[in-house]
Amino acid sequence: MIETDVVVVGAGAAGLAAAGRLQAAGVPFVLLEAKYRVGGRAFTDSATLGVPFDRGCHWLHSGSLNPFAAIADRLGFHYQRHPARKRRLFLAGHEADDATRDAAGAAIANAFDVTIAAGEAGRDVAMSEVIEVPPRWKRLVDHWTGLMSSLPPEEISTLDFARYRDTTENWPVDEGFGALVVAAGAGVPVSLGVRVRSIDWSGAGVVVATDAGDIRARRAIVTVSTTVLARGGIRFTPALPDDLAEAIEACTLGHAEKIVFRFDRPVEGFAPTSYAEAYEPDEPGRAPINFVVNPFGRPLAVGHVGGRFSAELSRAGEAAMIDLGRAALADIFGSGIARRIVAATVTTWSEDPDIGGAYSSARPGKAAARQLLTLPVGDRLHLAGEASAGPFYSTAHGAHLSGLAAAEWAIGRVGESPAGR
Repeated sequence: MIETDVVVVGAGAAGLAAAGRLQAAGVPFVLLEAKYRVGGRAFTDSATLGVPFDRGCHWLHSGSLNPFAAIADRLGFHYQRHPARKRRLFLAGHEADDATRDAAGAAIANAFDVTIAAGEAGRDVAMSEVIEVPPRWKRLVDHWTGLMSSLPPEEISTLDFARYRDTTENWPVDEGFGALVVAAGAGVPVSLGVRVRSIDWSGAGVVVATDAGDIRARRAIVTVSTTVLARGGIRFTPALPDDLAEAIEACTLGHAEKIVFRFDRPVEGFAPTSYAEAYEPDEPGRAPINFVVNPFGRPLAVGHVGGRFSAELSRAGEAAMIDLGRAALADIFGSGIARRIVAATVTTWSEDPDIGGAYSSARPGKAAARQLLTLPVGDRLHLAGEASAGPFYSTAHGAHLSGLAAAEWAIGRVGESPAGR
């Protein structure tokens, strides 16, 4: 049996940060990852379409506060630091005029403003209870709540939403955010393809059972997603405290996926890293979709769907997702765009057994759950990840910061033997 001070489970942004901090402090650790790659939901794919794009997180959210901005500067990565750009809206195959686009934008902004106001007033209710949306824009607002929170309005806590810290600075990473996360953790040793089956924390310390054998440690930092934990992907002995288990269930992941097309060349008439949105107000069965067009000048259109629409499309399968994307591209660029498509791919985060969705949002009435996710358990366990990141939840930098916090907890207890349960 291997023995160490700390076992870190999961090598996404949180696990890499935790392990890197332990390494810097000279604390013995083992970092385990079920997949044969690191990064988790930070995944830059350069192979599938021949040019890099992020299957997961892409923007440095709240850029001026984001620790990955300084990391990118240190490692020579590049990002676009620019104000929000005009998003072109296409309705039923025609570009909306300024007044229509502004009306749609106002409906979306008002829904978010009313939600934040309710949360700041201390109300922990469903977003759907406080917003009023003109019928023409209801599905578009639902789409945007899905992009922002990965859930539909009836499943979003107003209080949790209001607590999210957002400077509105969203800086895309040229080489890919996933590549940045991997580069940031490049010096950290990790055991890939090792799946953790159970964690016994009944005695002094923990015993972590894996497919490659057992590991005994003083403490464990667990960074797998809340959905994996809620589904019982890791068995705990004894079971996690009831209040923590309820908090995990209250902050499981929603749905957000991408539909990505490569063209024979960049699309004319759109500057590098342009934004376009296709919406059919009179077709209830057709999901809205946002595209990043010609990202960094590359011949791509990266489509985003979220919330209920993403969940429905995931169940329908890859072919249905690509069909939706093609129809939306035709609305934006005309039917001739089909001849320009060289390849296409979709993401499947909701179907990934090691992830189980997009990012976390607390359900109505459950905003307090986040605090429980940031606290150690029995002086032997500590959760980390975007769901445990307080006001920076749902982001890679939030996961990174939560990993650092968990590592500091472990470092502060070096030499201490955890008491038995």
